[in-house]
Amino acid sequence: MPNSIRTTSNTQTTTNSTPATFKAGDSVLCPSVGNGAYKLFNDKEYDCLGFTLNGKTYHYRNDGKVSRDDAAPSLFHDTTANRQAIATLYSGSQSSQRKVIDTTKADDKEVILISSHDLSHIACDISGAITILNDVGQLLALIHYEKVEPHSVISMARLAHDATDTWATLLNDQLEAINEPLVMTGYNREVAR
Repeated sequence: MPNSIRTTSNTQTTTNSTPATFKAGDSVLCPSVGNGAYKLFNDKEYDCLGFTLNGKTYHYRNDGKVSRDDAAPSLFHDTTANRQAIATLYSGSQSSQRKVIDTTKADDKEVILISSHDLSHIACDISGAITILNDVGQLLALIHYEKVEPHSVISMARLAHDATDTWATLLNDQLEAINEPLVMTGYNREVAR
């Protein structure tokens, strides 16, 4: 499951809150390309800054962005503080940045961590399935009490079948996603019926 990394520090901002600017000759870090430091040059053909790695040239504006529409820069000045911030951001050690909500009991021997995003996705699918089951139940009650015209029953049954079939597929997909970490524990794989 993908992890999200949150940070509140902005190493690109100086004390007067002016964004960093770059020029040819600057040594920069670009974590989206690699772990090294790169020297910028003026690429007159494209009228921007660039650096080359393994025969490929990467282009940037003087504000460190690829495009003016980018929300954040891709380049960072090669400083000790920026190296440390990038190393922390990409090291995978997020213990100080991660909020863990422990719902386990003292006698739980195995625990699976799941992101709140994934848990929310599972909860939404369960909620949707509950809604469909309630709707199908109400439809069956209307048919049973003969509150639906006989010619409408066939099309309503077809719609109910399509909805339950779709939701069964969605829930099966969720079950497979849950089964992956579950089989790594002492529990067996759950099988849909």
